[in-house]
Amino acid sequence: MDEISPLGVSSLRAIPCLASTYLRSSGGSERAFPTMAMDIARPASVARQKRRRQILYIAVGIVLLALVTMGLSRLKPAAPSVERSTVWIDTVKRGSILRQVRGLGTLVPIEGSIQWIPAITEGRVEKIFELPGTSVRPDTVLLEMSNPQLQQETVDAQWKLKAAQADYTNLQTQLESQVLAQKSVSAQADSEYSQAKMQADIDTELAKLGVISELSQKVSSQKAAELATRNEIEKQRLTESSQVLQAQLQAKQADIEQFRALAQLKEDQFNKLRVRAGITGVLQELPLKIGQWVTPGTTLAKVVQPQRLKAELKIAETQAKDIQLGQPASVDTHNGVIPGHVIRIDPSVQNGTVTVDVALDSALPQGARPDLSVDGTIDLEKMDDVLYVGRPAFGQEQSTVGMFKLEPDGSNAVRTQVKLGRSSVNTVEILQGLRVGDQVILSDMSRWDNFDRIRLD
Repeated sequence: MDEISPLGVSSLRAIPCLASTYLRSSGGSERAFPTMAMDIARPASVARQKRRRQILYIAVGIVLLALVTMGLSRLKPAAPSVERSTVWIDTVKRGSILRQVRGLGTLVPIEGSIQWIPAITEGRVEKIFELPGTSVRPDTVLLEMSNPQLQQETVDAQWKLKAAQADYTNLQTQLESQVLAQKSVSAQADSEYSQAKMQADIDTELAKLGVISELSQKVSSQKAAELATRNEIEKQRLTESSQVLQAQLQAKQADIEQFRALAQLKEDQFNKLRVRAGITGVLQELPLKIGQWVTPGTTLAKVVQPQRLKAELKIAETQAKDIQLGQPASVDTHNGVIPGHVIRIDPSVQNGTVTVDVALDSALPQGARPDLSVDGTIDLEKMDDVLYVGRPAFGQEQSTVGMFKLEPDGSNAVRTQVKLGRSSVNTVEILQGLRVGDQVILSDMSRWDNFDRIRLD
């Protein structure tokens, strides 16, 4: 074998294909080397081809990644599973329903059946005779108070009244004596006038006969005229004295009445220290303790007539707009249902509710008492031939809500937009979105607001 240069051996080791060509040549002829020179790949061309393959692979990878991303983005999320036993399902129906509203409330006494007993005067509670819950009559003494100052003022007022009455009697006696004296003077003047009148008449006749002179007749007539004037004056003085007597007695009588009213007031205040019920009923409140000092106007007790009650219902303001006076109602006392009717609607809204008073049309059941919690239902109207379903736990009347409607297989439910109409206590009118026979979920499904489909297990 011919000798091979170190460079030739190194090239053969580096390029296997060239080495193979060399080994196949027999005898190590010089023709082998030209053949090897023709099969050697240029390093720049190989690098370019490798770079192109890498770019191609990267481009294909990017396209595949984009296609996978688009496919995944179009995939819908898996429907969550919901236990069928945890949801309330109802079927859409068509027919007549009674539209109602419901509210909680209490039984309260009607006007005139409650007696608030205030303190008329200040005093200290000495005794308490009755406790709340006791049946009482109008003259039943509930408690007794004391007020020494009022007791002294009552006695003083009575003595002043007696003194005024004595002064009246004394003045009346004096004035009557003066009137009698004036009557005597008037009677004397009348008598003297009568005599002078008679004498003047006689002298007039005698003068005509010539028995007496004309001068004597004139003197008699003048005296009669003078006594006539005096008689009129005395009569007028008698009349005026009687009027003065009446005026002075009336003034004194007014003083007596004033003292009498004061004495009566003090006596009434003193008597009301013994507090009485005032009506027949049940003592409901007596918020006092023995030894407590009360001031005028303080509530001492509350007495009610338990059989004269009404229901005071709190209706949500969104449901109270259709309530009218006279509408029928029913009140559940938890011991019986009582029919009634609406008698008053409060014009104001408090804490999101409207107060509605319902009169009770039948006797109260046993155990009914003031402040008893009740449930009330008011009938608004009867709706005929309407599409309806049970009232959902969400959504208001005259609104559009998303409800899950069961598919025919009963295992899946799809969210459907449903337009609600008028609502009642347990039902709601369906305007759009559902048909007769559709089954919908009425429970609160807010947990699945991000899903349009659920699976029922």
